[in-house]
Amino acid sequence: MLYSATINVMVKAARRAGRSLKRDLGEIEHLQVSLKGPANFVSLADKRAEEILYQDLAKARPGYGFIGEEGGMREGTDKSHTWIVDPLDGTTNFLHGIPQFAISIGLAREGTVIAGVIYNPANDELYISERGKGAFLNDQRLRVAGRRQLNECVVACGLPHIGRGDHEEFRREMTAIQDRVAGLRRFGAASLDLAFVAAGRLDGYWERNLQSWDIAAGMLMVREAGGTVSDIATPGDPLVTGHVVCGNEFVHGELVRILRKPAT
Repeated sequence: MLYSATINVMVKAARRAGRSLKRDLGEIEHLQVSLKGPANFVSLADKRAEEILYQDLAKARPGYGFIGEEGGMREGTDKSHTWIVDPLDGTTNFLHGIPQFAISIGLAREGTVIAGVIYNPANDELYISERGKGAFLNDQRLRVAGRRQLNECVVACGLPHIGRGDHEEFRREMTAIQDRVAGLRRFGAASLDLAFVAAGRLDGYWERNLQSWDIAAGMLMVREAGGTVSDIATPGDPLVTGHVVCGNEFVHGELVRILRKPAT
């Protein structure tokens, strides 16, 4: 496949950071048996990957702004372009040696995401999307699944853990969805959940209390694969609200209808 210069820059950065994470993943199993555990090591792995991404992207596109999970906002001289980066989405999975994690890179122009790359170095799956040009997995064009019966659908969700999110609200939502679908999944990496919807592996997905770097690339991926993405409860932008729901037009509509129904 021939991709734009911008996508090539993003892919090169993602692959270099991915090599670093893959090396670090190999150390995790040795650290699991220690009393202290691998948490500090993973934090360093996260920071190393973000610094690689920042260096590569800044070198290729000097002046672009950069928002990273670890380093926050780094202002650039070019106020119209911003990289939105999660160097390690699925940190808890990575911490436990579970190979469901990814590097996520989105590029926003004037606040609109125009390019996205999601890369899982554990299995070498590379998702690419550009606004108006489609979405791809390892050079294969992606389309969302076409199912139109919710009881045939597999849907992914987030799952608030200790100290995070509204557990009661989630339990109400899960119960309402669970009664209507063929399967409910929680994989632990928002970027890959969105990518799986784009690839037709999942029929839908919803999650609350996310950050822009979790979903910037994935939202574009779903839209470029023919899917629909929105906030859960308002007309707002999920990049701002942090709440996202997606699927094909039918599944998205059904999920929104169920999730927006007042609790009884």
